[in-house]
Amino acid sequence: MGWKETAEPVLTRMPTVRQPEGHVPFRRKLGWTAGVLVLYFFLTNVALYGLQTGQAGNPFGQFSSILAVGRGSILQLGIGPIVTASIVLQLLGGANLLGLDTSDPRDQILYQGLQKFLVIVMICVTGLPYVFAGGFLPASEAVAQSTGLGLVGVQWLIFAQIFVGGVLILFMDEVISKWGVGSGIGLFIIAGVSQRLVGGLVGSDGFFASWFGILTGSIEVSPLTSSGLQTLLLGEGELVALFTTVLIFVVVVYAESVRVEIPLSHARVKGARGRFPVKLIYASVLPMILVRAVQANIQFLGRILNSQLGLPAWIGVYSDGQPVGGLFYYFAPIYTPQDWLGASQAAWQVALRVGVDLTFMVIGGAIFAIFWVETADMGPESTAKQIQNSGMQIPGFRQNPGVIEKVLERYIPQVTVIGGALVGLLAVGANMLGTIGTVGGTGLLLTVSITYKLYEEIAEEQLMEMHPMMRQMFG
Repeated sequence: MGWKETAEPVLTRMPTVRQPEGHVPFRRKLGWTAGVLVLYFFLTNVALYGLQTGQAGNPFGQFSSILAVGRGSILQLGIGPIVTASIVLQLLGGANLLGLDTSDPRDQILYQGLQKFLVIVMICVTGLPYVFAGGFLPASEAVAQSTGLGLVGVQWLIFAQIFVGGVLILFMDEVISKWGVGSGIGLFIIAGVSQRLVGGLVGSDGFFASWFGILTGSIEVSPLTSSGLQTLLLGEGELVALFTTVLIFVVVVYAESVRVEIPLSHARVKGARGRFPVKLIYASVLPMILVRAVQANIQFLGRILNSQLGLPAWIGVYSDGQPVGGLFYYFAPIYTPQDWLGASQAAWQVALRVGVDLTFMVIGGAIFAIFWVETADMGPESTAKQIQNSGMQIPGFRQNPGVIEKVLERYIPQVTVIGGALVGLLAVGANMLGTIGTVGGTGLLLTVSITYKLYEEIAEEQLMEMHPMMRQMFG
């Protein structure tokens, strides 16, 4: 009796959002998407009851914006458990340990149930250290005394709230995937990063406020001195951050337009032609979340071990909750120019840290891009079946999935690796130079790429709405 037969009674009974019956009109999709987005912003402002005022910790640093974390709110965990569960599923699926065929309806239900189960496990695995071990969400003694629950009781109350928030964001993501436009994860990433980006531009200490102060003289800057030039470029002036932000926008939009287009023709409808685009960033930028999540979880583990057990100096030395020496320092990602410019460590230590981060992101980006393509049914074999089922074929070749697969194998694997490595390189470069609102290179890459894909999906939905016959032809 295999694991599938044992786990099937549990996995098939996991709560799920009902699949829509038939076509969902575009306006209704926009309505569901907007409604979930409003609910997300509302929940990020629902403060955790029982938490010490202003004491919500931030173990993931800048990565919290990518995880759509509402610091000190019911959405304290953000999409972290979903991302971590996806990593586990990617690794298990890549090693062929699951034995699930997602084209089989029964296995597809098991896969979705297993994903939900793992998310719930990760909510507990992440949330419990937040409250009980790491001291990131300290309980309020005043609330403990007024309620009579005691500190431990208030801690369990805080955990119950973030558990509910983690489950809510799981089902909000599923609502968007089935009833809305795009994906919930992508939408929450855009929301989290955009908040910081807009704040970095028009906030009270943002880019425009700083330059207003520089131009009016309230911020004294001598551009002819080295310190003044550094202030304009890397300090309050943020000229390098502005340049990097604009450059990332331009590079991602350009990379999304670079593609190899494979011509297609319909086998039954004469004159119906199309093209299958193999984009340079074929696997999208989403695998970068998985790479950064691995790094963030390593740092999270280090902080918990250091706070609970203490660590030898060669493993990790911490100051104000941040690693400043040992292995955990070298594994820490580069997020801002200050992490490598003017650091207190020796030059070789900073160079080694940059090299480890660059290697991790480039190689990890390529590996996770491959996993993403295979598990998302974007590989040559799955894509060939999709083309075949839509009634399309490559002109000049037999209408056979195996033939189409061989043609796609010339492009998809190579482009996947190159695109994944390129995105990793761009993310590290943007982090080293800095970005507006300190959203980080990875967050900015994700936001621009997801927004571009969302625009394409909205345009496709509008086209299908105007021409229902196309929706029937391509399913």
